[in-house]
Amino acid sequence: MSVDFSLKGSRFVVTGAASGIGRATTAKLVRSGADVIALDRQPPSDAVAEFVRVDLADPQSIAAAASKLPGDLAGLLNIAGVPGTVEPEILARVNYLGLRMLTEAALPNIRTGGAIVNVASTAGENWRDNVSAHLELADTRSFAEGLDWIASHSWPRERAYAWFKEALIVWATAKSSGIRAKHGVRMNCVSPGPVDTPILEQFRISLGEARVSDALRRGGGAARPDDIADPIVFLASAASRWIVGSNLVVDGGVSASRLEEMSLAA
Repeated sequence: MSVDFSLKGSRFVVTGAASGIGRATTAKLVRSGADVIALDRQPPSDAVAEFVRVDLADPQSIAAAASKLPGDLAGLLNIAGVPGTVEPEILARVNYLGLRMLTEAALPNIRTGGAIVNVASTAGENWRDNVSAHLELADTRSFAEGLDWIASHSWPRERAYAWFKEALIVWATAKSSGIRAKHGVRMNCVSPGPVDTPILEQFRISLGEARVSDALRRGGGAARPDDIADPIVFLASAASRWIVGSNLVVDGGVSASRLEEMSLAA
């Protein structure tokens, strides 16, 4: 039996649609004939079916935005995020708790066979080192309960960006099977390396110049937003219908290069 991979007529919610990877993904979806409901703090300059203003740091704003979403969505693409130069609590709210709350609120509106794609990061590659803490946080039942957990537990605030990308990967992986069983919706992550967006320089500050420069050297430069948008759209389409709970690393071979180096040194 053949599968129709066309996105024409499908409706997707894209967070962070106004810039960077979110904008590139929105443009690809629109060119494919899909309708995009853009969620962002600022309206996108590209033509979208609808714009809904949202502040992912604010649970009331998230609830209001979710209440405006239509049914029969083909998917939710969680691309919005802030860099590690912002305050750790804001980073936790936007990159993890807000994303999680929006996803849980939108799930009933996503049709069977639909997809959720979360943009994580190769900065979260060491999630296994902290998996117990991340699983505890993943089991908190609300935005407020998650904030309480974050306030009452020790975690490395100096590397908050990487830690909450780890948390996102663990949450998405751990919850994906249950979400598919209950809702018939697939959830996966995409983890980019350095990307040529307006906030790349802020990553040099938060992650360290040496780490970012090393990644750029190994990968042959920074990815374009389109280079990350393509895998996101793939995971949102029926072409990836048998991929559930995966974290797709899209870093131009940076991780592979480091492993090869370790092998040669052994």
